Amino acid sequence: MAGVGAAAAMLAGCANDAAQTAAQAAVKPVILVTSFGTSYASSRHSTIGAIESAIRERFQPTYDVRRAFTSDTIIDILKERDGISIDNVDEAISRCIDDGVRTLVVQPTHLMEGYEYTDLADALEKVRDSFDDVVLGRPLLDTQEDLDAVADALTEELADYDDGSCALVLMGHGTESDANGVYAALQKTFDARGQHQFFVGTVEAEPTCDDVIRAVTEAGYTRAALSPLMVVAGDHATNDMADRNDPESWVSRFEAAGIETTCILAGLGQYAGIDSIYVDHVSAAIDSLKG
Repeated sequence: MAGVGAAAAMLAGCANDAAQTAAQAAVKPVILVTSFGTSYASSRHSTIGAIESAIRERFQPTYDVRRAFTSDTIIDILKERDGISIDNVDEAISRCIDDGVRTLVVQPTHLMEGYEYTDLADALEKVRDSFDDVVLGRPLLDTQEDLDAVADALTEELADYDDGSCALVLMGHGTESDANGVYAALQKTFDARGQHQFFVGTVEAEPTCDDVIRAVTEAGYTRAALSPLMVVAGDHATNDMADRNDPESWVSRFEAAGIETTCILAGLGQYAGIDSIYVDHVSAAIDSLKG
């Protein structure tokens, strides 16, 4: 009788193992789209939301597409002000682990391989053993092919302002990391294409606003259209770029230099050509998975 009991217990154990394996197999792999975030609701939906929708349209139902923000400040504002709960990266990864996810693809909406991208890579490395497959997608401005694709998208989206007498100024965030060089690389890309009406600058690094004003003036332009080189048209676009009541904003400084200025409050995520680059980066990340 003891042998029969042991055999029954073994069979039950095998059944439980099989059920657990089947349950794990039923859990979809996850694409976790990570963004800095924004407290501007309309911009959040039309930019970050648009990128996520493009990825969802391409990869569902095979993949479950989820969201995480990297800015705890933004997460706290949204929770306290709007009652909206959004995971930070650690919470989103823990949720995947708890859900039994075995394959995790993380696609950041970062523009470059700066400090935040490095932090994300470090966070994934710590939990790599919790998954069968983990891969981090590349940022927007990663290769020359990406730079050309971004230039194509911006050329199309800003065509209405490109009348031959208007400078098209792109205001990026800027970073102290070596990744700041992508702004110069994008400028060189436009110049190599003969699109000398494009000027690239940054809020917090180089080229500065003064650098761009000098370049625009030396090129003979007396009119300019300012557009954020950022995924969302949030605080930087609204205040640092377009606030006419702030004498230190870009629009005020351009106009003080005698340049008639228009502001375009649209983030990169609103442009279908930009969204498609992120989709391509997700596809490349999936192609690199071990399985």
